[in-house]
Amino acid sequence: MKPIKIFLLAFILCSSTLSFAQLQLPAIFGDHMVLQQNNKVSIWGTDKPNTKIKVMGSWGKESTTVTNTAGHWKLNIPTPSYGGPYTLNIKGSNDVTLNNVMIGEVWLCSGQSNMAMPVKGFNNQPINGSGEAILNSTNSQIRLFTVKRAASIDPLDNVEGQWAEARPTTVRDFSATAYFFGKKLYGLLNVPIGLIHTSWGGSNVETWIDKEALSEFKTIELPKKLPDGAPQYTPTLLFNAMINPLIGYNIKGAIWYQGESNRNRAKEYAQLFPTMINAWREKWQQGKFPFYYVQIAPYGYSDGNAGFVREAQLHTMTSAENTGMAVTMDIGDCDYIHPREKKLVGDRLALWALNKDYGIEGIAFSGPVYKEIEEIKDGKVKLSFDYNENGLTGYGKPLSGFEVAGADKIFQPAKAKINGDKTLTVWAEEVAEPVAVRYAFKNCEAGSLFNTEGLPASSFRTDTWEE
Repeated sequence: MKPIKIFLLAFILCSSTLSFAQLQLPAIFGDHMVLQQNNKVSIWGTDKPNTKIKVMGSWGKESTTVTNTAGHWKLNIPTPSYGGPYTLNIKGSNDVTLNNVMIGEVWLCSGQSNMAMPVKGFNNQPINGSGEAILNSTNSQIRLFTVKRAASIDPLDNVEGQWAEARPTTVRDFSATAYFFGKKLYGLLNVPIGLIHTSWGGSNVETWIDKEALSEFKTIELPKKLPDGAPQYTPTLLFNAMINPLIGYNIKGAIWYQGESNRNRAKEYAQLFPTMINAWREKWQQGKFPFYYVQIAPYGYSDGNAGFVREAQLHTMTSAENTGMAVTMDIGDCDYIHPREKKLVGDRLALWALNKDYGIEGIAFSGPVYKEIEEIKDGKVKLSFDYNENGLTGYGKPLSGFEVAGADKIFQPAKAKINGDKTLTVWAEEVAEPVAVRYAFKNCEAGSLFNTEGLPASSFRTDTWEE
């Protein structure tokens, strides 16, 4: 072998050995990050095999471990109540110090394009109040992390991204739904908020589920290789690349905005969505952490009936524990699939967390949810609802979007009246003997029914007919 080749080979081997010997952390651990308060948070990385690792937080806690034979290590370190900024020092073959670390509340934010839509909006698709929101976004207590889009046939250990403080140059490109959610939490809690955003426009729910959890669905074919394009439609690929590397990073809970890409497979979605929630919880091993999601808004789809997937989302509140749904029936647009009112969406998600997880009592957090038919009498159907403690309202506008059908299953436009006992009576003159009621159960039907706290009712139906 020529001397030059020997030198190059020796250099490559030496370089790879040196690289392997260096202490390294996944991208999710970095300057400006937020760690979950009052917890034993997980920290992990790689170093030379059988190396002692010591992690020290400037808040006065430390923890040690030893890398395994493959050079991997993981440990837990206690965190105090919220505060900062702190430093986190990790000692191994070399030292790494993470600066400007806050301790507070961490939320994972995921989904498809309505979650991905940034505060500045998409091209020719604005977000209401975006300019003012960006202008006033500077806040060192809110920290943002966006996972770069990626897909993988096998589970990965790392993502691309970095933590940053909220300011105009970082907020403008960050998820609007996630940002407004975090801003609302901060405004009420006054603690540091960490938001981890990982989403991909157009993705269906099965792309965010791991292979093991999907194996029970015989109709879903698991991939054997990466597709030539559009990986956001292929099962497991986004979970492998954009969720798996985050598993173990301690979070308070998750928010989710997705469903449009599964709208014509509502029956399957009714099983897939709770499966994803439970699978994530099993992977994180943090119990049944809170999971709040957005019901897709009205939009003028050219085919199918999105009412069925909204129904599947509604029923997820009962099929998966510790979940809650933000309704958007009042902010849809038949011409644009991305609602402009992202602040309302973020705020409505935050209401669930503020009440359920942060103990703020006396606030409404859900719009009315259909409960049952109380009676059918004289051609009229009387309905009752949950989440309407102070009653129902149309805010001075006629109640619209209601339909009634008899045994023939032919629905007719119906009238509705709010009763003094907080129930609703629905009827149609063309239907003498009604058996079923539907409300806003179409692709694009604007919501007209609210509780008095201003939260819209979910679309619903009282029947179980196929169509």
